Amino acid sequence: MKPLLETRALHLSFGGLVAADHIDFQLYEGDRLAVIGQNGAGKTTFINICTGYLKPQSGEVWFDGKKITALKPRQIVRLGIGRSFQLPQLFSEQSVRECLQIAAARQNRRLSLFQSLEASVNIREVEETLELVGLRADAYHRSSDLPEGKRKLLDVAMALVLKPKLLIMDEPTSGVASEDKHGLMQTIMQALEMRKVTSWFVEHDVDIVEQYATRVCAWISGAIVADGKPDEVLSNPRISSEILGT
Repeated sequence: MKPLLETRALHLSFGGLVAADHIDFQLYEGDRLAVIGQNGAGKTTFINICTGYLKPQSGEVWFDGKKITALKPRQIVRLGIGRSFQLPQLFSEQSVRECLQIAAARQNRRLSLFQSLEASVNIREVEETLELVGLRADAYHRSSDLPEGKRKLLDVAMALVLKPKLLIMDEPTSGVASEDKHGLMQTIMQALEMRKVTSWFVEHDVDIVEQYATRVCAWISGAIVADGKPDEVLSNPRISSEILGT
């Protein structure tokens, strides 16, 4: 079985700090991967390399059989890698619906001063995506007025409207009230399953990892030190001590 995304001997350091230590990594279609590790372990740096925001000093990134190491973020998005951020990247003055329309229009290169947003996108697909993530009732609310959980959902929706094969989420539950985290993740994971999107998410909440991941990678000092089923990785003595603090 060929990996959907693969890195080969990927290396990046900042001075004496090794952020990615010759990483060999494979992600397969259908995976629900949780990445865990202390702050500064290299998790977000690795995401930034795989999505084109940083270039490695050596090594390669491959996606769906294509080498993408040298590509720019927008080129990588068009190949099928979506991303949501720890701090949602929204158009703060626009409505929820308009945010999705802008994302879709930029993806199909039809965003223009001479054409309305309505005419630039497939409105049915926008409406279906709003329904999928439970934001139809908020469609005409300004995105900056949403509570944090719905801002996270909108960030995911803006990625989903681009029809990705893989969605990478950097701490999707951070800043969300404890009582709302599971509902948020349930909505996201159901949406990804409906769209048949492979997922990779960075997470610090062990309960979220246990419930929603099918695979866990643990990072320490720029290296993957454990990779396997959630119960195997989370019960690893080194992971318990150095990452989970138990």
